[in-house]
Amino acid sequence: MPTKVKIKIEDNNELRMKIDELYENTNQVDLAKWSLLMAKHILDIVDIDYHSVEEIVNGFRVNELWQIGEARMYDVRKAGFKIHKAARESDSEIKKTALRVVGQAVGSGHMREHAMVASDYAIKIINLISPNDFDAITKERKWQLNKLKKFH
Repeated sequence: MPTKVKIKIEDNNELRMKIDELYENTNQVDLAKWSLLMAKHILDIVDIDYHSVEEIVNGFRVNELWQIGEARMYDVRKAGFKIHKAARESDSEIKKTALRVVGQAVGSGHMREHAMVASDYAIKIINLISPNDFDAITKERKWQLNKLKKFH
């Protein structure tokens, strides 16, 4: 059953559906790996050096530890909440949305559904940077799809 988009975005629905179908057949650890790749990709696009933001560094580390069975789901949730708190406190819509991508990506270790939400927030970033640019949206969705295919 396809996932629902939980935020308002302009999107390439055909590519999102392909990602969603592949997502359905991907295990949670691989979805977490894909989500973190996506988060780092988005942070690069918006020029946020994630190595200098403690909440992000910790979130990535906790998710990666969870992937190998060395962190609890509770730890993943806690790390994700700290990133979402930083997002709420952000004064820039682009930074706030980028942090939402990261928070959802980290949270993918808690619930697999967070991976698709991170994917949609990544599209919201593209909407903010390049309003009404279907080509930019399509480019981002193709990037997401190609990265997810590597786990199959």
